[in-house]
Amino acid sequence: MVRQQVRRVTLGSISGVYGVRGWLKVRSDTSPANNILNYECWSLLSKGQWAEYRLEQGRVHGKGLVAKLEGCDDRDVAATLIGSEIAVPRSALPVSRNDEYYWTDLEGLKVVTRDGKALGIVERLFETGANDVMSVTGDRSRLIPFTADAVDSVDLEEGVIVVDWDPDF
Repeated sequence: MVRQQVRRVTLGSISGVYGVRGWLKVRSDTSPANNILNYECWSLLSKGQWAEYRLEQGRVHGKGLVAKLEGCDDRDVAATLIGSEIAVPRSALPVSRNDEYYWTDLEGLKVVTRDGKALGIVERLFETGANDVMSVTGDRSRLIPFTADAVDSVDLEEGVIVVDWDPDF
């Protein structure tokens, strides 16, 4: 029997413990931050191993988030989870609109110019405040804005992003 690999998307991490009853401090990469609490099943990656947990409770606490996981009932157990990545299956994310993309779906796509010249692969995306930027690695590294002026099309099925970009830049 072949075991299907679950594609997970990292949404944040466990940053500390809160209290003595197993509550955890959560760092969220979702927008808004408390969206991470909308997922009832979390996969935690700790020391190279995935473990599944059910979110019992979660809430905004001050400027951060705290969460209580099933089976994590005291501070000592909670402390073993500090530093763990929090992920959910890609299939658990809401369907995006036609003109919106999850960064995780863009990472690894080929980037080509309008005339078909390969620029490389999207390694990661990041925010600059003004716009999102693709870090593209190929014959050299390039930072290409993910804006309507620079990106002509995204084809997730073909795995290609077409850009209006000078290859010498």
